[in-house]
Amino acid sequence: MPRFVNLRLRSTGVVVVSGARWCDSFFSRLRGLMFRERLNPGEALILVEPSESRAATSIHMLFVSFPIAAIWINSKGRVVDKVEAQPWRPYYAPREPARYTLEAAPALLEKISIGDEFDFEDASPAIGR
Repeated sequence: MPRFVNLRLRSTGVVVVSGARWCDSFFSRLRGLMFRERLNPGEALILVEPSESRAATSIHMLFVSFPIAAIWINSKGRVVDKVEAQPWRPYYAPREPARYTLEAAPALLEKISIGDEFDFEDASPAIGR
């Protein structure tokens, strides 16, 4: 069953991203948003690497036909870089090592700043509880 998380801003307690899909397998990270027509309103992915790295958290926009916000977060939950990634660009990498890459609608870039700190909270549906 897929896992979903909320991103809560530590300084204010506000949930900035709700129900982002947690992508921690090789294939879920590889697929990302490729071959999609668009992002649904409020939809986001968090690509999770086993450890911090600039290279491992780099992304490409091949087979992605719409711009996205790419926001890199380190192991401590701190935003280390962000960019509006454009369709069909071959390479984006963070300025500093990161463990998580948040992919969402470009409007999210206005709500998140480099240096912001987040906590990830489980938002998976409670099935069978």
